[in-house]
Order: sequence, then structure tokens, then C-alpha cells
Amino acid sequence: MNGAIFFSGQYGSTEQYANWISEATGLPVFNVKDRNADPSKYDFLVLGSSVIIYKLTIHKWVKSNWSSIENKPVMLFTVSGAPAGPKLDGWIASCLPQQLITQMDHVALRGRLEPKKLSWWTRLILRIGAWRNPDPEASKQECEGFDFVDKSTIEPIRKLVEQYQSGAEAISSQAHSSRY
Repeated sequence: MNGAIFFSGQYGSTEQYANWISEATGLPVFNVKDRNADPSKYDFLVLGSSVIIYKLTIHKWVKSNWSSIENKPVMLFTVSGAPAGPKLDGWIASCLPQQLITQMDHVALRGRLEPKKLSWWTRLILRIGAWRNPDPEASKQECEGFDFVDKSTIEPIRKLVEQYQSGAEAISSQAHSSRY
């Protein structure tokens, strides 16, 4: 089976992970803004998305390409400050079609936040979110930034891609991945 990586990012972490995954797997990588980003040409898809203010940046592309995505094996990697868990699961559920959520594998990767690179509006929203966040450490990170980007965390994705390439159904019980 042949596959490709399609990513949507805003500040560079998602693109960095997509390129590392491409290097590790040999899959071509496309920014969804690229006109050549055509998912219909591939048997399986690796979708990468930043999470910005509780939304997946890839959600509009998924919606506009749904007819080319809906019946294919899909692995999603998300990049955010949030670890895997109910909060991130809720954000995914609010952005993607339920049919996709129930059939895909998901790997949560931690990202990077550099407040100086954000728009004033995004910084304001983060400050409000930090003020309302009951977790003092997460609140501090939302204000001051963080860098959790780590190349070694793509290993579960590499293994899933290997399974997809061999035609085997992905096994969701691997570390850091979950089947919805």
C-alpha cells in the first residue's frame, strides 16, 4: 500500500514532525495548502494537525477532501501542548467527522509554544485561557511558552505506517496511540 503525509500547521512544529515522519518512513509529505496535496492518489493517509485554540487546523481540509478520505485507512497525529487524554479527544471530536474518528488511529505529539511569535489576538486568548485554567503548571505554560518537540516520539507513527504499508490493519494498542 502506498501512503502520504498531509499536514496543517501554523508555527512549525507540525511541519517538523511531518518531515521527521517522512524521513523515517519514506512517505511523501504535503502541506495541505499545496495544490498538489491530493489524497485520492494514495491508499492510506497520515494526517498531521496543529491544535490552535482548541481546534484542529486541518479540519477544513478534511471536510473539503472527505470524499477522498472517507474509505481509507487514516492515522492522525496532533501537535499541541495538551497530552493525550479526554481534553484532546474532545477537541478532535468537535472538529472531525465521527466516521473518521471511529476508524482512525491517533497519536498525540507535544508541540512548542513561543508567545512572541503569536498574534496579539492569540496571545490574548491564551492569557484568558490561562487565567481560567485550574492547572497552575499548564496556566504558566500558556503564558510563558514551552517546547516539548521530540523526534523520538514519532516512533509509534513509524510503526503504524509500517503496518499500513504491509497492508495489515493498524494495531491501536501500541504506546501513545488510541483507537476512537
